[in-house]
Amino acid sequence: KKYVYMFSEGNAGMRNLLGGKGAGLAEMTGLGLPVPQGFTITTEACTRYYDDGRQIGDDIMEQIKGGIAKMEEITGKKFGDRENPLLVSVRSGARASMPGMMDTILNLGLNEDVVGVLSKKSGNPRWAWDCYRRFIQMFSDVVMEVGKKYFEELIDQMKARKGVTQDIDLDADDLHELADEFKAEYREKLGKDFPDGPKEQLVEAIKAVFRSWDNPRANVYRRDNDIPYSWGTAVNVQMMAFGNMGDTSGTGVAFTRDPATGEKRLMGEFLLNAQGEDVVAGIRTPQKIDRLKELMPEVYDQFTGICRTLENHYKDMQDMEFTIEDKHLYMLQTRNGKRTARAALKIACDLVDEGMIDEKQAVLMIEPRNLDSLLHPQFDPAYLAKADPIATGLPASPGAACGQIVFTAEDAKTWKSRGKKVVLVRLETSPEDIEGMKSAQGIITVRGGMTSHAAVVARGMGTCCVSGVSAIDMDEDNRCFTINGHTFHEGDWISANGSTGKIYEGVIPTVEAQIVGEFGRIMGWADKYRRMKVRTNADTPADARRAHELGAEGIGLCRTEHMFFEKDRIEAFREMICSDTVEEREQALAKILPVQQSDFEKLYEALEGAPVTIRFLDPPLHEFVPTEEADIRRLADAKHKSVDEIKSLINSLHEFNPMMGHRGVRLDVTYPEISKMQTLAVIRAAIAVQKRHPDWTVKPEIMIPLVGDNKEFLYVKKIVVKTADEEIAKSGIAMQYEVGTMIEIPRAALTADEIAKDADFFCFGTNDLTQMTYGFSRDDAGKFLQAYYDAKIFENDPFAKLDQNGVGKLMEMAMKLGKDVNPNLHCGICGEHGGDPSSIEFCDRIGLDYVSCSPFRVPIARLSA
Repeated sequence: KKYVYMFSEGNAGMRNLLGGKGAGLAEMTGLGLPVPQGFTITTEACTRYYDDGRQIGDDIMEQIKGGIAKMEEITGKKFGDRENPLLVSVRSGARASMPGMMDTILNLGLNEDVVGVLSKKSGNPRWAWDCYRRFIQMFSDVVMEVGKKYFEELIDQMKARKGVTQDIDLDADDLHELADEFKAEYREKLGKDFPDGPKEQLVEAIKAVFRSWDNPRANVYRRDNDIPYSWGTAVNVQMMAFGNMGDTSGTGVAFTRDPATGEKRLMGEFLLNAQGEDVVAGIRTPQKIDRLKELMPEVYDQFTGICRTLENHYKDMQDMEFTIEDKHLYMLQTRNGKRTARAALKIACDLVDEGMIDEKQAVLMIEPRNLDSLLHPQFDPAYLAKADPIATGLPASPGAACGQIVFTAEDAKTWKSRGKKVVLVRLETSPEDIEGMKSAQGIITVRGGMTSHAAVVARGMGTCCVSGVSAIDMDEDNRCFTINGHTFHEGDWISANGSTGKIYEGVIPTVEAQIVGEFGRIMGWADKYRRMKVRTNADTPADARRAHELGAEGIGLCRTEHMFFEKDRIEAFREMICSDTVEEREQALAKILPVQQSDFEKLYEALEGAPVTIRFLDPPLHEFVPTEEADIRRLADAKHKSVDEIKSLINSLHEFNPMMGHRGVRLDVTYPEISKMQTLAVIRAAIAVQKRHPDWTVKPEIMIPLVGDNKEFLYVKKIVVKTADEEIAKSGIAMQYEVGTMIEIPRAALTADEIAKDADFFCFGTNDLTQMTYGFSRDDAGKFLQAYYDAKIFENDPFAKLDQNGVGKLMEMAMKLGKDVNPNLHCGICGEHGGDPSSIEFCDRIGLDYVSCSPFRVPIARLSA
């Protein structure tokens, strides 16, 4: 089996095997672009490495040696050679882009002898020693896991001794001394000397890149972005191109279009006399790409030509890394660039208008989950006009963020868990900060440009980010920073506008997002090509209206219990619970009937005649009883009972396992008067709205929850039908309605053919179906899910992402069994999974008629469906 491919042997179609970076390098090689040559070790080799107990197999090792030999032949250089030494970079490259999540080692192949050769040959000893100290630092950090900070401290001490502020101000002797200090640090930390043999260095570096596939930040990123652990990463071994040889050398990152706005213009940054990680790490603030036109016009012209070639070839915005070695341009990477949701919409529409892609391709280009950022509030323009910014940075990732200042990723996580909104302020972010960045409303960094780690990751997450705010004078030790003499402390409120780069003191109000312009255009195309309908889960008229504005075609789930908790009705419902007779219960429910009817009328009005599915009461009764002493006393007075009698009744409602207790259909069987009252409310509301709007077709859908046996369903359905038919007959208008059930108990899925004979529709309640299939509680799963992720038992939370093998199989079975006996049965999903793109894809595959999700996720579902 082939595990190693030279760049000349691959192409873009081999992405799964060569990873995104390897496939890009191979494709650029095929296009005849200037790419330093090398080879890719496949993703399958990574999977083998883990299967073989974190060892590189002998057969793979032989192929790697063969790759080195071919590389030496192509370049005319040799590893460790005294005449013409070969230096390489070792980089990760998974099939899905994971910026900054895995590891890279540059300048591999150096030792003191090779540094001497390079110094002499280049006449540039500063460059040679700079490469060596960088290599020791990266190898120690990435391969041997000696933290970067020890080396950073040594650099800072050296700069302080020399009275300089920038790394580039250190001369060859300083860097030689620094390399010796680094090696001493290595020896002290690891108890052995830094390795001199280039081949030993290479094997250790390859293992380190494979290991980085399983580092904590990569695992978090994969879970958030639906990237399976089983994919593995490829490793690219590539001849070095040196951007740190002086002022005619440099390194940079560029995008063929603006990744924040989507505007068609080359956008990028570069640093002279630097290596790749300097730009991405955000340690030095880079120059704009346009400046290259003045400094090296020929290189700039060549580069813009390559940009056009690549964008026309891939028919998408490209994110490229390049190095200039003494005025010679080399391309180190190209990939479809990460972009904000707003930029993604603009780029997709522009590419259609430019004739590069069609409407279907444009819809497929948009990552549905990234739309989230557009559906969240923006700053209110009226307040923004009056506010004066305290500082301006780079608009790295758009959106509005307002929160309390925190200075570490750990604090961001902790404060968020306490329900606080935070803005993470850092000198620069590093990949280790990913969880803190996820917890923050927004991110502000002092250093770094539009292509720094913070910018790229924030754009991918749809989180507001302002980078390179050089006006901030940071004091991390005392958890504060100063801007123009004004000091901000941890916990102070701050607002950041990621679309303009402006930062404001205090809180600026936000306004709802709107679907307009390119957003509306893409949504129109998505609606044109999708089969499944999209409904919403909404319990209030405001939610229903919002969802309808965002394109919802009905309500797939209205949870009636949420309506009972309001002040004007909770007391009547508590009286019903504490009643001793059917008559007393009916009297209490009669107080609720008009308010429940009014709620349903408002929902029908908001949806303008689109279908509305109303689920009957689901939670156990103990959730409704009072806990406060004053409320208990008021209930006792209303029912003419003693406080002790009420407390005794409340205690009797306690259940050992309420998830599986007296709830759902079981309440309707025990207290048929509840389902009778709810049926009256549903039907009377529908009749009233139908009379007000004769041009609409109001057709209520009544959903009976938690059915596990068809006899339960039939028992309640008979009550519903009798009540509804009598009410409709009295009204004198013709009205149709449907009675269906939620499939949320495995037994319901297994006996769906029996239930479907009497049910008009199925709706999969995948929250409960997941709980009952796995046998664990959604509320308690957090206690052990992390251990399951660490042990690689689960790759993601089954409550957030549908378990297609287990729960999905039950759904598929229920669909088939149900449709076989009732071809008119319509089926949907209304669990949290209804808004998850990969779960929606599965629902489409098994033939569901609609998905239903929370209002803000409706556009995401429309795009995914």
